[in-house]
Amino acid sequence: MDNDGSLTILELAALLRSLGINPMGNQIHLLWTNMDVNGNGYVKFDELASAILPDLKNEDEDYLLRDHHALLLTVFNSFDHDSDGYISALELATEMAKIGQPLTYGELREMITAAGDDGDGAICFNEFASVMIRSKSGLLGLALLLSGDE
Repeated sequence: MDNDGSLTILELAALLRSLGINPMGNQIHLLWTNMDVNGNGYVKFDELASAILPDLKNEDEDYLLRDHHALLLTVFNSFDHDSDGYISALELATEMAKIGQPLTYGELREMITAAGDDGDGAICFNEFASVMIRSKSGLLGLALLLSGDE
């Protein structure tokens, strides 16, 4: 949130809440412990990427999609304000700005194209899920929050 290139535990909690995920304090601390490998109180991108998901092989994508469908749907729905089943460019821009990552028009188009834009200028759930599963940082380690009684 302060653009210093790292996350604090408070910034992580704010990010999760902005996505509509309201973890308990102990769940945030568990997630944080898994991310802050060097224990310095900050998470840099390399720590985040390492903590999020194990190295994925292409054949793992279907398994992950099935295993994390509810999580992905929750995150997708937090972007899909009008509940039409698509994340429009406006909805994407709005949510990215809310989490402190405003996008230029070019960045917005790149994100939609990277999701597999089929010409409609929006992202459907399958496109969203595919991008999130392919990306090591895509799930943000949120599976840990849904994994039980931590």
